[in-house]
Amino acid sequence: MSLLVVGSVAFDSVKTPFGEVDEVLGGSATYFSTAASYFTKVSLVAVVGEDFPEEHLNFLVGRGINIDGIERSAGRTFRWKGEYSYQLNEAKTLDTQLNVFESFHPNLPESYRKVPVVFLANIDPNLQLEVLKQVEKPKLVACDTMNFWIEGKLDALIQTLASVDILIINDGEARELAQEVNLVKAAKKIMAYGPGVLVVKQGEYGALMFNGETIFSAPAFPLEQVFDPTGAGDSFAGGFMGYLATCNEIDDVAIRQAVVYGSTMASFNVEAFSLDRMRALKQEEIKSRFQAFKALTAFENI
Repeated sequence: MSLLVVGSVAFDSVKTPFGEVDEVLGGSATYFSTAASYFTKVSLVAVVGEDFPEEHLNFLVGRGINIDGIERSAGRTFRWKGEYSYQLNEAKTLDTQLNVFESFHPNLPESYRKVPVVFLANIDPNLQLEVLKQVEKPKLVACDTMNFWIEGKLDALIQTLASVDILIINDGEARELAQEVNLVKAAKKIMAYGPGVLVVKQGEYGALMFNGETIFSAPAFPLEQVFDPTGAGDSFAGGFMGYLATCNEIDDVAIRQAVVYGSTMASFNVEAFSLDRMRALKQEEIKSRFQAFKALTAFENI
């Protein structure tokens, strides 16, 4: 099945203890669609400014991503600037310039409206609702959100969640959304809003998946080199949803495998700045690391 994603395409400026880059390709939809493109066909909806170079669009096209839904508007492209300490789980935001993204209203091309799998990346929940009104009977809908929307647009977010099958958020966001410290209790409250599946990203500690009464935990892959965590969560979501889009039946087994594929893609993403590692990634590497993930937690009964 093909996959539709709506989110941001941006320029990122990032500083970590291991280096610094300025105005490199970033954005939630960029990371997501790149990771997902290793599994299935992706259609991307976003907005960029007049300053967005053709080489970045060519990269997306080269990954087989349909960019008919990328709108070019008068003005500057969305920009984000952040810094990480040795505690790489959380970035300190230094500057955010919404620019053309501030007035963005997704308008899906006709060819996008029947795409069976939809991912609503981390954008205003009102925009997520606008997208849902434009798609025709999707088989699977998932979304992401953040504390900014939880605090500022909770009613719209809850309305979106009523139409979503899967929610993918980090542990802090899950606790804030549910107003509950314990993640197991938080998951039950969040799933009561609508999503049948909740995936909680935990950075260097891996991910937890709640599917009804079942719980699955996947570790983060132990790496020798971590350069830049920016986009890791979006790459996780891209690998997760990209794999699910290939499944004939989306059951608990498929969702567990999707979590590991998501963790696999995130582990590659953090090995370099921007999308540099993802640009050079090979299918054989993905398969090999997926198998390494399985071996990481394998054990036998005694």
